[in-house]
Amino acid sequence: MNKVIIPEGYKPVLNSYDLQRAIALTKKIFQDEFTQTLHLQRVSAPLFVAATSGLNDDLSGKERAVSFDIPAIGDHAQVVHSLAKWKRLALKKYGFSCYEGLYTDMNAIRRDEELDNIHSVYVDQWDWERIIDKSDRTEEYLKATVQSIVNIICDASEALKREFPQISVNLCRQVSFITAQELEDLYPDSTPEQREYLYLKEHKTAFIMQIGDKLHSGKPHGNRAPDYDDWTLNGDILFWNDLLGIAFEISSMGIRVDPDAMDRQLNAAGCNHRRSLPFHKMLLNNELPLTIGGGIGQSRLCMLLIGCAHIGEVQTSLWDEDTLAISGANNIPLL
Repeated sequence: MNKVIIPEGYKPVLNSYDLQRAIALTKKIFQDEFTQTLHLQRVSAPLFVAATSGLNDDLSGKERAVSFDIPAIGDHAQVVHSLAKWKRLALKKYGFSCYEGLYTDMNAIRRDEELDNIHSVYVDQWDWERIIDKSDRTEEYLKATVQSIVNIICDASEALKREFPQISVNLCRQVSFITAQELEDLYPDSTPEQREYLYLKEHKTAFIMQIGDKLHSGKPHGNRAPDYDDWTLNGDILFWNDLLGIAFEISSMGIRVDPDAMDRQLNAAGCNHRRSLPFHKMLLNNELPLTIGGGIGQSRLCMLLIGCAHIGEVQTSLWDEDTLAISGANNIPLL
């Protein structure tokens, strides 16, 4: 049985019709300010990529991609997990310049996802990527970008509440920046998930930095593929979700690997076999632009800003029978 948190006395704040209006408005408000602030151009993106291209996001390396053969081209394809690597190649292919970027609606199927209030087999997010200068590969530039995104999210929340006054969600604009190692030092006897809970309960909005490499305990805070984020310049944006009482991740993002970081991380992850893949060869040969980018969950954002208890209230997916029964009995209407 998958885990479902049932908030005491929960009742949706919007009826079904108004909920759909709120979802559409949330996406429009956020997308408009986000693309203007970060100078992003919308592009079309693939639902699947060639299995041999090296372009699919490997996530933690354990998730199985949904794959199928295409007889007409004599190759196998994989439904994307995300577009982390594809975006960087697209920036080069489409001729973007420094401080220009792209975004797209990314839809994925993560068949091995453990399902709960905020996880679904269906993933929808804004995948974005922006070209930067070599001098921007700094923690200061990363933090400034994170604060801009958090401000946009908070602006969207305030605009949504003006249209739907019954929504009572309150977010904190002040981002608390902390590295994964500093978090482990604070709570050495806790798991990464417990550390996030304890820290977000106190600080409300945080960016946990430097995720991927091993900490002093010998374990990483979380698994990250070695071939897109620079593990020294990445992180997760989290808000405290008061309704569910959890640390709520809204985005994974970072400054991307340059050839040196790629070389170092492929060695550390034992993934040197990837060096011969087309994307990796281009990056190691310094043929791709330096970038910053990430993914921002669309259903996650709607769920957070509207004040829904389950991601299934704002997106259509598949759920096990126990989840359907428990949700139905507790005023959580899954689409």
